[in-house]
Amino acid sequence: MKITKDTTLAKVLEINGAEKILLKYEMPCLHCPMAQMEMASLKLGDICNMYGINLDKLLKELNIIVKKKDGQ
Repeated sequence: MKITKDTTLAKVLEINGAEKILLKYEMPCLHCPMAQMEMASLKLGDICNMYGINLDKLLKELNIIVKKKDGQ
């Protein structure tokens, strides 16, 4: 699995350790009641664009934990 700008927040949160990285980047959606209902449709690229989060750095860190999880 590779995380991209089109990966939904719900899919990312299925990955062990991803929430810690999202919190590091101050992802506001994790605590937003409205986002809780929309996580299946919220895409990382859109969220980063809305809140000025560096998408490239976030994807790099998330994909590192995915590779470790996959044993690569």
